[in-house]
Amino acid sequence: MIPAPSGATRLYVIVGDPIAQVRAPAGVSAVFAARGHDGILVPIHVAPADLPDFLSAAARLKNLDGIVATIPHKFACYQACASATGRAHTLRTVNLMRRRADGAWHGDMVDGLGFLRAARAKGVDPHGMRALLVGAGGAGAAIALALIEAGVSELAIHDSARERRDALIGQLNELGRGRAGIGTSDPAGYDFVANATPAGMQDGDPLPVDVARLAPSAYCGCVITKPEISPFIAAARKLGCMTATGTDMYRQQEGIIVDFLLGLDVG
Repeated sequence: MIPAPSGATRLYVIVGDPIAQVRAPAGVSAVFAARGHDGILVPIHVAPADLPDFLSAAARLKNLDGIVATIPHKFACYQACASATGRAHTLRTVNLMRRRADGAWHGDMVDGLGFLRAARAKGVDPHGMRALLVGAGGAGAAIALALIEAGVSELAIHDSARERRDALIGQLNELGRGRAGIGTSDPAGYDFVANATPAGMQDGDPLPVDVARLAPSAYCGCVITKPEISPFIAAARKLGCMTATGTDMYRQQEGIIVDFLLGLDVG
C-alpha cells in the first residue's frame, strides 16, 4: 500500500506526451514504500515545445529528486543532464534523471535492460540470434545497444525516419562489438523481433512488421503498455510465437528505476 504523501515526501515525476498510457507511477511508488523511502512518482503531461520551461522549473524545485522520461522526451532530457552513464552517453538519450548533490542532473538509459530482462524471463537468450528491431527512437536505440551487447549475430534496424535509423546503425558499428545494418518490415528469417515504435497504441495503426512472414519459433517483444496486448503481440501469439509485452518490460524495469533514483547505477 502506498502511504499518503506528506510535506516531507520526496517527489519524482514521469514526463511524456502522451502520458495516460504509463504504468510506472503506482508501481514505482509502491517499490519506494516497500523499501521504506518516503517518495512518490507522479505523471506530468508536457508537450515537446514546453519541455525546456518544465526542466528549467524542475531544476528549482527543492523536493524534486528525480525525473523519468518517456516518449518523446528522452533525447531532449539527455541534453539537460550534467553527467550520465556510459550507455546514455553512447546513445545520447536518457529515460532516468536523478538529482546530484550539487543540484544538477545525472542520467541513465535503461529501456534496453528492461527489454532484455523481459525476454530472458521467458527463457529467451538473444546471444547468437538474428534480430530485427523496428524503431530507432530513444527506446529503440537502447534496445539496439542491449542486443549488440548481448551478442546477437546480426541486428537489422527498420525505421521510416531513415536519417535516424542510419545514425543509430553508425553509432553501433563504431563500437566494434557487432554488426548492425538496415532492415525492413519483413521479419522472415529473424529469431528475435522487437517493436520499439508506438504502432498499435491508436486504433487503425499499421502493424510494425508483416506478421504473416513471422516464424512461429520467433520471439516477439513490444514496448507498448496500452493496450496491454498490442496488435503486434496478439498477432504473434496467434502464430505460436513466444512474446513479451511492454508491461512485461516495465515490470522488469521497475526495480532498476528505483535503484537508479535512489542513487545506484545499474549494470
